[in-house]
Amino acid sequence: MSILVIARLTFREASRRWILWVALLLGVLFLAVYGIGINEIHKDISLSGPGMLQRSEMYNFMFMAGMYVVNFLVVIMAVLTSVDTLSGEIASGTIHTLVSKPLRRWEIVMGKWLGFAAMLLLYLLFMGGGVLALVYLISGYVAPNILPGLVMMGFNILLLLCVSFLGGASLSTLANGVLVFGLYGVAFIGGWIEQFGALMGNQTAINIGVVCSLVLPSEALWKRAAYEMQSPLVAALGVSPFTSTSVPSPLMSAMPPCTVCSPFCLLSATSPGGIYRLSRGIYTRFSRIFRSVLS
Repeated sequence: MSILVIARLTFREASRRWILWVALLLGVLFLAVYGIGINEIHKDISLSGPGMLQRSEMYNFMFMAGMYVVNFLVVIMAVLTSVDTLSGEIASGTIHTLVSKPLRRWEIVMGKWLGFAAMLLLYLLFMGGGVLALVYLISGYVAPNILPGLVMMGFNILLLLCVSFLGGASLSTLANGVLVFGLYGVAFIGGWIEQFGALMGNQTAINIGVVCSLVLPSEALWKRAAYEMQSPLVAALGVSPFTSTSVPSPLMSAMPPCTVCSPFCLLSATSPGGIYRLSRGIYTRFSRIFRSVLS
């Protein structure tokens, strides 16, 4: 019960921040520009008179482009809103008002995590649903496997939220932001290296992308989401700017956020010895995986 109270208070506190309202305003602006662009392109497609298959592929491409931007905006939102949650409260001393209560540390962390998770998932539904609604209302097109794609994108948000909470327990706000964005950048470039490696048949480039996905599978989650929502023809051809022929498996996409990052989030409020032992165990496990992949 105390976890839900903290989650509700965290949600209210986050809703009063200017960054949330700015993100909502920019999200509405993006949807407006996106809708105008889709409408103009739809007029040209209607006048040129391509076949149904060509129309479907064009609309799917425009839908995927919109979801690509939504994924980026939500990732930025997840990091910027939560990066100072623990570190900022620890530095200002406001965390002592909660710690002094008869609450366990993991209850405080989990309550805050749930509050931000609810806010970010609602933002994802607003942005993703807006793109879906605009494409459908203007063109009548509905992309396949919308729900699995949104679930993968939701996992991506929760993954970065866990990493942000983990860094905030021991790092300053600035250092935590650098850590999260740095890891995301490594995963992002690793995903593109893997995509080009798959197109060119370069196994070393594919292995580099796999290793980056093991460090932080954020890009792998987006690739899986894009694979689910792309058209059957593009999936058969295996050529798309949003995914690659080296498609992450559902197990690879779903397990890391659920089995690794959530314990990180909870254990970030425990003793430094617990974090050290957990880090050593994961380092040993990943070292074995890296050697087997690169061998």
